Formats: sequence, structure tokens, C-alpha cells
Amino acid sequence: MNHTIKQLQFEQIRKEVIARAIGDHTKERLAEMSIPTNLQTVETRQTETKEARTILESSQHVPFMGLTRIVALTDQVKKGLILTPAELIEYADFLRSSRMITRFFEKNQYQTPLLYAYSKNLPDLQSVEDLVYEQIKNQQVADEASKNLRKVRKQIQTVEKEIQDRLLKFLRHSGNKEMIQEAMIVQKGEHATIPIKASYKNKVAGTIIEQSNKGTTVFIEPTAVAKASAQHQLLKAEEIAEEYQILASLTGALAENEQAIDQIIETVTVFDIIFARGKYSREINGITPIINKSERIHLKQARHPLLSEKAVPLDFDLGAEYRGLVITGANAGGKTVVLKTVGLLTLMAMFGLQVPAKDGTELAVLDEVFVDVGDQQDLANALSTFSGHMQNIAQILNKVGRNTLVLLDEIGSGTEPTEGAALAIAIMSAMYEKGALMVATTHYGEIKEFAERHEDFVPAAMAFDREALQPKYQLQVGKTGESQALWIAKKMQMSEDLIQQAQQYLSTKDYSREKRLFKQQVKTQEVKNEEKVLFSKGDRVYATQYKKEALVFEDTGEETIVIFVDNQKETVLRQRVLLKMRAEELYPVGYEIDQLFTDFKTRKWERDIERGSKKAHKKLLKETRQRQAARNENHEKEQ
Repeated sequence: MNHTIKQLQFEQIRKEVIARAIGDHTKERLAEMSIPTNLQTVETRQTETKEARTILESSQHVPFMGLTRIVALTDQVKKGLILTPAELIEYADFLRSSRMITRFFEKNQYQTPLLYAYSKNLPDLQSVEDLVYEQIKNQQVADEASKNLRKVRKQIQTVEKEIQDRLLKFLRHSGNKEMIQEAMIVQKGEHATIPIKASYKNKVAGTIIEQSNKGTTVFIEPTAVAKASAQHQLLKAEEIAEEYQILASLTGALAENEQAIDQIIETVTVFDIIFARGKYSREINGITPIINKSERIHLKQARHPLLSEKAVPLDFDLGAEYRGLVITGANAGGKTVVLKTVGLLTLMAMFGLQVPAKDGTELAVLDEVFVDVGDQQDLANALSTFSGHMQNIAQILNKVGRNTLVLLDEIGSGTEPTEGAALAIAIMSAMYEKGALMVATTHYGEIKEFAERHEDFVPAAMAFDREALQPKYQLQVGKTGESQALWIAKKMQMSEDLIQQAQQYLSTKDYSREKRLFKQQVKTQEVKNEEKVLFSKGDRVYATQYKKEALVFEDTGEETIVIFVDNQKETVLRQRVLLKMRAEELYPVGYEIDQLFTDFKTRKWERDIERGSKKAHKKLLKETRQRQAARNENHEKEQ
């Protein structure tokens, strides 16, 4: 189902859900979570999300604490590493939150009976939690953690006061004032020092601990405090050892409850997953759909979650009265959006998310959802768009059956219309015989006629305002639509006279049939030039210079031609190119040769520019300004 997930943009939805999770482990679980195909599992997930949404709508907050890194901290404990005071507090917060979650859902048990049932199984480790809070305070081991620690710290305080008093006495002594650089006590590592002028360093009894960068000051620990300083260091070492023992004991208490803690982590992670789904469902204003395993899809005023609120809501039915729907209409009329909305909402419901639609919406739990949407061209494997579609559909045909939904965009297109339509009808018939639900879009009249005549298929059209020459983006079941080619031509700024002429031909079928005489153009080239082999765009040739096959990009009749080799355009001598096969033999009628030389992203960019996309023109303007700024900068450097 990976191809389907990508084509229907479900990964984008998944990322939105992940962004609303709290724990790192939760985010990992959501990223790896598969889409279930079991009815009971999906119904349970929908109930979970609905109950989470109830809590969120009542402005209550589940007391999630310490969840962010709990799995990473637990892994450290299992490896035998000792946790720091801050990490132990984070762990205790998590254990405390699990108790609070139990009480929280007990209070809300009538609103959220399923989540309450999950919370009742949470182990109570309050004794471990209290032990951590008693022995760790203000992010450090508390004095009360042990008698020996309290005793050592008291001794440290006594020695520190003794060192402080002796240093203050040194500073206040009148005989020392001339030697002191600045009357202050400076801590250098484990030593309390006095800043002494460098010229007096040999006149002060003590140990030079450090020297300033300029060498004008030395930091000396006077002999009067050396003994106390050594005692202070021993006491600090004893304090560290005692703290380590306490931290090890607390970490050990966690390790002893490994099984119970794993159960708490699993349960709280499940709650985090459920509420991440609930948060996203609330943000898209979703509803809990009716779920079935009877292959019925009924959408009421459904919206694609990644489109703006202004998108026209969709009413849609499949599987109850008919198993196949064939949608016709203008290219920009919203046919593909219908396919993607049906497929994406189906995946969302199965994943456990509410869907943006009205109450009464019903979605099927399916075994598979197959999609063939978009440009399937693959230059690396020399596949045309049509070939790419056929390869994808062939794979679908091998897997399709009951409880499967197939979404086919522009089926049969990309080749000769009569053959394409016949092949499309054969494909749809084969899928129908295997029991699949189908939604297809097309321009071909033969396929529309197939949908009208088949007892289990229904035609549908995307509504179009002919007077305003604008699509309405509304699905009309039972009707057939036209491709609206004239509207598209007008939108592409084709000549008004030409469009009127086409409209006249459409109505009267009265075409001009007169033969015109065209004067012979005078040839100025030499006879030998007339014997040249002229190439067409898209011809396959062998380039002897590169010792590989290439495609012709441009031939102006000069001594050189431009070829497309190794994904680059290169200019080569005509005599170093051998014709292998003409373009008309390689590609179907109507195939856009330019697609061979640009990737999908570039073609989309060019189409956006042509149709006047504000976003594309804004980007184009930005790039123009950047180039102008670069030219101005280079000009200034040259001057």
C-alpha cells in the first residue's frame, strides 16, 4: 500500500498527527504504524479518537508529564547506567503522571469508558516516585538522602567558612594591601585564591594556582589556607561518592520495577497516540464516520483535508447501488480531487482519524486501495506516460479482488484514442469481474457510453458553467460531461478568432476544403546540403562521440545538431550522429515530445507560469531580483 499512501498524500496527514504527539517514542510509533484492514480494529480506533475528542472539546488536559524522553531514559537504566538528578526527577514526573492519568479517566469514565478501561491497568509505583522526590530536590541530591551525606556537607560548610575567614583576614592585613591586585577572593577550580601583582609573587607565602593572560596578575592560594583547602577537596570527593551511591540506589529501584514501568510506558504511549489523532481530528473539524466491511462508501459534504476551507464539499456514493463510477468533465474541473478525496478519507478512517465531512458519512474498511494518478513517465526505464500507467495497472490487476477500491485517473489516455478507450473498458471490466469497487476519470466518449450501458456502473460529471466558462467543482452523478477544450484553450490565451472558428466547426461541421497554392520558396543552399539527413525532435540516434544512444533535441539544418545525452543537452557534429529510429515510430499519436527533456517538477513549473499562477510568478520575480542583485554586485566589484 506504500504507492497508494504516497499518491494520496497520506504521509502528509501522518506528519500532521506526529507533530501533535508529545513523546519521542510516540512519534516513532506513529511513523511506523500500518493502516489496519480489520473492521473491529478500525472501529476501536474510531471510538478511541472520539473519546479523546470529547476530552479535548471539554477543555480538559490529560496530565502527560515526563513522556518526552522516557523510553531513552529507560534504555539507559536497562544498560546499567546511572541517571542524573534531573533525569530521575523526569522519571518520577512520568510515574506521577501515570497515577494522575488513572484518576483523570476515573473522573471521566462515563464520557470515555474505553479510555477508562485502558487506564485501570496502569501499575501504581508511588513508592518509587516518592523515594525520588524525597532524595532529589532542586535538581540535586538532597541533604536528607542519607545521614553520611548530611554529615559530610556540614563539614564542607565548616571548612569553607574557615577558608573564607582566613582569606578575608589576608585581604584586610595592612601589610598585604600593596601586593594585592584587587581585594577579592577568586575561585580557581578547587582552590580559593587572592589576585596578587606579578612583581610580588615571590613575597607571598603560598602556591601560584594560575596566571593572567597578560602576566600582570598571579592567583595565589596562601599557605594559611592550604591545609583547609586539602581537607575541603577530600570532603568534596567523599560527597561525590555518597551522591553516586544514592543515585545508583534510586536508579536500581527503577530497574527492579522494569516490567511494570514497561507496561506504564506502553499504555501512556497509546494514550499519546490516541490524543494526537484526536487533536488533528479536532483541527480539521472531523466527524466519526460510520464504518462497514460491506464495501459501501457514502460521503456527505466531504472535504479534502489538505485543501482550503473554500473547496467545494463533495457528495459521493459507491458500493450500495453501483460498484463503478466514471467521472467526466474539464481537465481543471476537480475530477482528480474527487479520486484523491475518496481514497484519502478512506485511509484516514482506517487509520483511526475522524474525517472532514458531515454526520452520516460512511466509509468501508478495505483490504487494499489501489491508485493510478498523475504522471507515470519514467525516463530512466524509457517508459512513456502511457507505458508507466499500463505498468502500474498491470500490477493492480494481479492483486485486485473483493474489498478493494481502485482509483484510475484519465484511464486509457496517452495513446491513440480508439485503442486507449477499448483497452480502458477491457481493464475496467476485468477489475469488475474480480469484484473491485472502481472510480475512474476519462475524456473518452466510448468509456462514458460503457458507464451508461453497464448495469453496475454510473456516469458522473463535474459541473461546468458554460456561460462563464468556469468549472463549478461539483460532482453530478448520472450526468456526462465534456472535456471543455474551448474553455481550456481560452484560459491558455489562444486567439479569440480561432476559438470562435472552432465553436463554429463544432456546431456546423463546415470546414474549409479548398486547396491553396503556395509559391515555391527559392533554395539558397548548395545541392550537397539537400542530401543531409535531417532529424526531428525526439528521434533516437547513436552518438559516436559518446558511444551511446541519445535523443535529438534540435536540428536547424546547420553542420551541428543538439542532442540530449546523459540528461544534458550537447552540441555535436551532424556526421557523428546515426539515426536509429524516428520519433513517430517511438511514441503514440499526440504524445508530447517535450516531456522527454524536462522532469515533472520543471513541467509543472512551466504549466504554473503559463496558467498565471500567483505563487509561480512571485517565485519568478524573486529569482529575477536575485540575479539583478548579483549582477549589480559583480559590476561594483569590477569598478
